[in-house]
Amino acid sequence: MTQFGRRDFLSVAASVGAVSTWALARTQEAEGGNSTFMNNVPDPLLADKELPTFKFSLDKSVGKVIGGSSGKEATVLQLPISKGIAGVSMILEPGAMRELHWHATAAEWAFVLSGRVRTSVIDPQGNAEINDFGPGDVWYFPRGHGHMLECLGHESCHFILIFDNGYFSEFGTFSVSDWIGHVPKSLLAKNFGVPESSFNDFPKEEVYFARGAVPPDNQPIPLQNKKLPAQTHKYELLSQSPHATFKGGREWRVDSTRFPISTTITGVILDLEPGGLRELHWHPTADEWQYVIDGNISVTMFGSHGRYRTEELERGDVGYIPQGYGHSIENIGLKPCRVLIGFNTGVYAGIDLSQWLAGNSLDVLATNFSKPATLFEKFPHKDVFIADQEGH
Repeated sequence: MTQFGRRDFLSVAASVGAVSTWALARTQEAEGGNSTFMNNVPDPLLADKELPTFKFSLDKSVGKVIGGSSGKEATVLQLPISKGIAGVSMILEPGAMRELHWHATAAEWAFVLSGRVRTSVIDPQGNAEINDFGPGDVWYFPRGHGHMLECLGHESCHFILIFDNGYFSEFGTFSVSDWIGHVPKSLLAKNFGVPESSFNDFPKEEVYFARGAVPPDNQPIPLQNKKLPAQTHKYELLSQSPHATFKGGREWRVDSTRFPISTTITGVILDLEPGGLRELHWHPTADEWQYVIDGNISVTMFGSHGRYRTEELERGDVGYIPQGYGHSIENIGLKPCRVLIGFNTGVYAGIDLSQWLAGNSLDVLATNFSKPATLFEKFPHKDVFIADQEGH
């Protein structure tokens, strides 16, 4: 080998090594839940000849139960395909509080199903907001913002939490009781300017669900007095007009264009009449997480190379569609159904199959499918979005 050849070889070898190191790092980041690279690295779970299950019976799972309060989660541990989004079904009994905590690796979006909830949240600028929520309302807490959730009134509340990282629970939720319970009393006394004895009876382990008296109906004033953030954490989703209404169903949608603080999660409520179909479509910029509020649905998923899977979901079940995978949602029950859908993006984006075909000329469609152009004249000339039982 010539001197030039050896230098060239060493240069190439160094470049290959650098690329390999970069690829390994990106793979590890993807496996660790970094959504920036999640879909740039092949997922072994989705590379098999058959598509994996994308269904999990969330409300039938065991979860965490303390008294009359419970939290049941769907993360990658329970549903391995759901690497981009995790969810929790939570019930708080009267007088119960999901204690002060923060999520180091995920933002939190929530939809209230029943009952009333009060939240408090603080941002890095020291601004704090207290809000009360009822059925149909939404909240959003950015990643790392400290918050709490408590039941209002004398009836239990039930809400669904959506997180923009399927691994969030594995990485940890940081609770205030767990932190203070493991800090030396001398350090706590110095931190808060009170005697060490003040912390004698504090919990030594994480409380998770704290229980006390039913909160007052009037919102209390924070110790620091009111210091509100520039953007509210509350949005009254079902108080708005539906985003889209069709004979076969309707949809409410909220993303950051309507709820500015919600920069990483978009939420949808989808109602379908019996036989109604949210048509075949895909989302080019986000994964889709589904929770069945009521009814029975059939969800299909297309994964390329002839791979196709159908799952039937009922009330309390969760479905998950990875970014870019074709899918549909159909009401197969005898009554209307309602589905909560979350996307790990701040701005909604979707492409429907009917709209895609309508965006092409007759000769292109005829050539693509080896069928007469007259057949495609009968196809929709615009987006269908939701079809009714008759296919209209």
